Amino acid sequence: MTNIVVLVKQVPDTYSERKLSGSDNTLDRESADAVLDEINEKAVEEALKIKEAGEGEVTVISVGPDRATDAIRKALSMGADKAIHVSDEALHGSDAIATAKVLAAAVGKVEGFDLILAGNEASDGRGAAVPAILAELLGVPQLTYVRQLTVEGSSVKADRETEDGITHLEANLPALVSVSEKINEPRYPSFKGIMAAKKKPVETLTIADLGIDAGEVGLANAWSTVVEASPKPPRTAGEKVEDEGDGGSKVAEYLVAQKLI
Repeated sequence: MTNIVVLVKQVPDTYSERKLSGSDNTLDRESADAVLDEINEKAVEEALKIKEAGEGEVTVISVGPDRATDAIRKALSMGADKAIHVSDEALHGSDAIATAKVLAAAVGKVEGFDLILAGNEASDGRGAAVPAILAELLGVPQLTYVRQLTVEGSSVKADRETEDGITHLEANLPALVSVSEKINEPRYPSFKGIMAAKKKPVETLTIADLGIDAGEVGLANAWSTVVEASPKPPRTAGEKVEDEGDGGSKVAEYLVAQKLI
């Protein structure tokens, strides 16, 4: 039996206009539609495939505000068995290190986990650091940027793809795996799955429940902060070139002026 934990995150929809809060330069999550991050759907799908290939249980863990329940329910409607939702106002503005500490404490609530699955990076932060930090905190092997995954007994094998090529990895369980966009195509929740998700257990915890002090998390304790931000300037019309037999020369002159050639 494989006991699998999947880390999921609710993020602003990439098709919505995303912006920072004017008060503290953190992501304004209320200004855009919120969805389960697509890379997390792939992590959930991979967990379900492993479960269906043998015996196992899939626990979803999410750190986020109350509305993150919607993302958790989607993961449950896909087929995950239960969830842990860490929700606490003290977490607002937490950086990757603090987030990983909270996740490590939450994973500790899952007795005897064998495998942790996560996305390589969230679409709202793009830090790609939390999986590696979490693996370090838990003291387990990390296999990152995985495009193909196989669990065999007490070990896990993976193909890791980067700009340098494909690397074949193997580690003993328990281990942490972060998946890439190429890992799979997630299933759509069925009506039966959506209805069943409403009855699946979701345990809501605060940082106090996890034994974490407020002085370890939040914007005031982050190792990095956004000092200043400004909107992207509107697109200009550009420069139009009329071709009167010398269009090529005019384009070349423009590129030279822009130091592009």
